[in-house]
Amino acid sequence: MRVLVQRVTSASVSVGGDVVGEIRPSGQGLLALVGVTHSDTDAIANRMAEKLWQLRILDDERSAADAAAPILVISQFTLYASTVKGRRPSWNAAAPGAVAEPLVTLFANALRELGAQVETGLFGADMQVESVNDGPVTLLLEL
Repeated sequence: MRVLVQRVTSASVSVGGDVVGEIRPSGQGLLALVGVTHSDTDAIANRMAEKLWQLRILDDERSAADAAAPILVISQFTLYASTVKGRRPSWNAAAPGAVAEPLVTLFANALRELGAQVETGLFGADMQVESVNDGPVTLLLEL
């Protein structure tokens, strides 16, 4: 599992012109783009949620847990693109929807169980994501 996390002052996701998920923190929040590969498991999704929740990337070295920062979770299979050969990305390393969707949902629910306010996109939809990056701070999380 890969999570590309950005510190944001706001973020939203729309499908067909309708907002389906949005965070507008009073300070900072996190936008988490989540990619799943074939070998990922429930345990990995849970560990990654804990890692994101405790990651100290907010002002004053605080974590989302410390600041009660909201998190917008978006599925993003393109995080597993391979661009090694040619000009067309290969998606072979990305897990199929039947594997990825339950793990992205588990990841979001694990964050909620830790105490996070979580909004999500719509898995498999053509989503438009808007965000205002803060810093900017962008990190790729892997286990």
